[in-house]
Amino acid sequence: MEPKAARLRRGEGPRGEQEERPSGEGNTKKDGDVDLVQWTRHMEAVKTQLLERAQGPLRELLDRAMWEAVQSYPPQGGPVPSIPPDSSSKARESSLGKRKIFIIRKSLLDELMEVQHFRTIYHMFIAGLCVFIISTLAIDFIDEGRLMLEFDLLIFSFGQLPLALMTWVPMFLSTLLVPYQALQLWAWPRAGGAWMLGVALGCVLLVAHTAVVCVLPVHVALKYQLPPASRSVLVFEQVRLLMKSYSFLREAVPGTLCARVGEGTQAPSFSSYLYFLFCPTLIYRKTYPRTPNVRWNYVAKNFAQALGCVLYACFILSRLCVPVFANMSREPFSSRALVLSIMHATLPGIFMLLLIFFAFLHCWLNAFAEMLRFGDRMFYRDWWNSTSFSNYYRTWNVVVHDWLYSYVYQDGLWLLGGRARGAAMLGVFLVSAVVHEYIFCFVLGFFYPVMLILFFVIGGLMNFMMHDRHTGPAWNVLMWTMLFLGQGIQVSLYCQEWYARRHCPLPQTTFWGLVTPRSWSCHT
Repeated sequence: MEPKAARLRRGEGPRGEQEERPSGEGNTKKDGDVDLVQWTRHMEAVKTQLLERAQGPLRELLDRAMWEAVQSYPPQGGPVPSIPPDSSSKARESSLGKRKIFIIRKSLLDELMEVQHFRTIYHMFIAGLCVFIISTLAIDFIDEGRLMLEFDLLIFSFGQLPLALMTWVPMFLSTLLVPYQALQLWAWPRAGGAWMLGVALGCVLLVAHTAVVCVLPVHVALKYQLPPASRSVLVFEQVRLLMKSYSFLREAVPGTLCARVGEGTQAPSFSSYLYFLFCPTLIYRKTYPRTPNVRWNYVAKNFAQALGCVLYACFILSRLCVPVFANMSREPFSSRALVLSIMHATLPGIFMLLLIFFAFLHCWLNAFAEMLRFGDRMFYRDWWNSTSFSNYYRTWNVVVHDWLYSYVYQDGLWLLGGRARGAAMLGVFLVSAVVHEYIFCFVLGFFYPVMLILFFVIGGLMNFMMHDRHTGPAWNVLMWTMLFLGQGIQVSLYCQEWYARRHCPLPQTTFWGLVTPRSWSCHT
């Protein structure tokens, strides 16, 4: 016999007969169905809100759990690392935070692009590019009577690019061969005198390698007067190769030296070092987590987006910056004009910041990660949600932050005995600010320490004043306001100096003439 509950669900009586309903019960049922639909929609909305609010903390919790699981995995032939139950939380953080752990994970923007609301913001930026193209065509048609997109700024910026690429070849070959050969010299099990000779020869090779990578691009850029984009290729590769060389030696030398006395591992293979030179990380490991296959359509999409960002940046500079700053040095200087130029430059400045982030930290690095099946795609975190500059510096560029944290901050703490965290953090800011200023100086062809002051002085103060204990939305608004103003200051002052050096060339080249800002005195 059919169970009683099943008959009741179909509206039948306890004995199987169909129950009769009053005539008004149909309308009541329809009203109940409407209420049920509305209640279902309300619950769906509540579910969506809960998922959105829980997504960030849940991701952090899962990342932390995976990190601790990987950290606690026993090394081959070694004991399981453990932390005493009565250890303080600070000791636990110190024990778990010593080495960068790579795990398979997607970039945050790839995850956010799966949400329709976020894709709409992406579509808005594409629409903005279309508006710039239409504006260029319309102005060209009105002024010249023809429809043609001119890429004069793009062609100028990437002028002599083949020469820059040819200069890159010896830089890469030096990085490929010299550090690995020096490590092999130090790893050979020879007698004391012969081994010391090998160590000395390896050090000489490294000095020659450093000289090639440091001097050659500067010489080529100055001798042939390379334009900004071609210089960018050289300086970014110069910094990248030096950081990779240091990481390889810093990670491989201790184990190699211990292997000579039978306590360490063997020297890394050449194939692992070659893979490291191309994979999108600055921290060397013998192996990395790998994805099972390559999605070539994903690679093509990211390269196309990076190219679109370059075009976007050229349109922004040519439409929003060149008309404003090209003739500014010809007018008398006034504080009003300076303030107005900075305010005008905030919008193109923040656009340039977002384009650089998306083109390089997302598109370019993800394209290479996909081609090399590199699994860990966490090249950045949600820096846009930062409520403090300390969190912004940690999350904006995770690739560089990992290098600075591992080899400047942690090694600095080790050298100082672990008691001077403030000094180690100051060292991180100093190294980062000097390298950023060097990059700007190399690309633009002149010394104007705007980045150095903004990054090291103002940024350093903000790092200690706007700390992680500030979590309210007002602090996020303040951080974005400071970013807008900082980008406006950079774009305004660097553009003014660029055109001032072209309108007021030096009659005689002197050291003080090269390092003194020309925009302070050039008013033709």
